Amino acid sequence: MDSKIQTFLEGCGDSKIITMCLIYLLAGAFAMVCKATESVEAIVNFGLDYISIEYIYLGVFLIAAFLSISTGTSVGSIVALCPIIVEISEKTALSLPVLSGALLGGAMFGDNLSVISDTTIAATQSLNCKMSDKFKQNIKIALPAALLTMAILFFQGYGLNDTGLVLEKESYSLIKIAPYLLVIVFSVLGWNVFLVLFLGIISAGVIGLSYGDFSILEFAKATYEGFGNMTEIFLLSMFTGGLAALTSKNGGIDFILYRIDSLIKSKKTAQYGIATLVSLVNMAIANNTVSIIITGDVTKNINDTYELDNKKTASILDIFACISQGVLPYGAQVLIILSFSKEALNYIDLISNTWYLAFLLVVTLLSIAMSNLFEKKAI
Repeated sequence: MDSKIQTFLEGCGDSKIITMCLIYLLAGAFAMVCKATESVEAIVNFGLDYISIEYIYLGVFLIAAFLSISTGTSVGSIVALCPIIVEISEKTALSLPVLSGALLGGAMFGDNLSVISDTTIAATQSLNCKMSDKFKQNIKIALPAALLTMAILFFQGYGLNDTGLVLEKESYSLIKIAPYLLVIVFSVLGWNVFLVLFLGIISAGVIGLSYGDFSILEFAKATYEGFGNMTEIFLLSMFTGGLAALTSKNGGIDFILYRIDSLIKSKKTAQYGIATLVSLVNMAIANNTVSIIITGDVTKNINDTYELDNKKTASILDIFACISQGVLPYGAQVLIILSFSKEALNYIDLISNTWYLAFLLVVTLLSIAMSNLFEKKAI
């Protein structure tokens, strides 16, 4: 028993796990401080202020995408925007299924790409790759899917007559969006994630203090609350790290790899195997972040065994966790949208109008197939 406890603690204290946990804490603090400065409201009001009614479908997708990229949470974006689109649909002839599909697609697009998303943190730490490298790889796949979605939403809204809807203009300050922009830009440039999040927290704090949104004491309190909001995923990550160490020591990882190895014949089937593995786990637990954490060690072993590209594997891991999460009828994102719609929307109508997830699946599968085809030609 003493030996097993020691192994468990060593797994909990693994540098990869601790790094992941510290990033979670900083991301939580950043999100909470930005919320206290009303930065989320600024993004939503800025977007709605410049969108014509015929472009509302496309606009909802873009606002949800930017909000999700900025905050690192698809659920938070949906909670912020869903009441607005339901109200718009009730007062106009605009389609609630199309609006909801655009919202779900945009939120999942942003969450998948965000450098401060739980899923990104888990995927990059599991595969030991930089967030900026994963982002650059990920956007090659996600952007074509997003552009196809945007084209469909544009044509669905094109020609809509003004229904007489008058959106109340809410005041906002563009400077309050600055912390999100700083985090996105610095992360893409490849800055250290700890430095990026620290600068994001400080910049949001300075803006909040300047506008009188909170005092220094309240700023400290918001930071602490942000830490507290990440307690669940923090402890879960440590606990999973300990269990992974026990599993590995007792041959569990080797057993899984042996079983999977019988099905994997090439780099392409290895990538498909990773995609299937994380999707099945996510279907079982309905949490894309946790599914990545659970499958992280096995994925890393497959990646190393078949000499895959770390950033590509991290991207595939995150993408398929995102796709499976977005289509689950019992996933948080879908349940929240259906709940806000007050029975005016059903699951089939929602998913059939979420074009982004369908395009993302097709583009990703084609990307895997084409990349391996080019590698064979090069050889």
